Amino acid sequence: MTNRHFLLLGILTLILGCGDSAPRHVLSGQPQIDSKKGLVERNFDPAQIKRGEDVYVTNCVGCHGPNGAGTPDWRKPNPDGKYPPPPLDGTAHAWHHSTEVLKKTILKGTPPEIGSMPAWEGKLTEQQIDDVIVWIKSLWPDEIYAIWYKNFENNP
Repeated sequence: MTNRHFLLLGILTLILGCGDSAPRHVLSGQPQIDSKKGLVERNFDPAQIKRGEDVYVTNCVGCHGPNGAGTPDWRKPNPDGKYPPPPLDGTAHAWHHSTEVLKKTILKGTPPEIGSMPAWEGKLTEQQIDDVIVWIKSLWPDEIYAIWYKNFENNP
């Protein structure tokens, strides 16, 4: 696409996206801002969260622990020089990464010199990976999710 096409697309988006005339159900898939807290309200599908939790319990809990709590001393390398599995619950660095990076890490695993996370490509479906990522994001405190959203999802 040319710059002219992007400009036209942007103008159309502004024109069509302005105002509150869209029915609420049309906006339901998009996060909203809680006017009292000023934080992003997550609009995750409860069924997807449950599926993600099931995938996590079946495949990930052995390393990352119950509820994504991670391992003690996850910041300190093991004797082999590899880092243990970090928490995924918002207390470590998972929220410092975009959805794409989280997905790539699950698909490809960690570089062998850094960690021991295996590649799940070909073992989990794309839907299972998307579900587990939504479940992980559902664990993050509101403030952490708001920072993540601002940095990765709402930053063109």
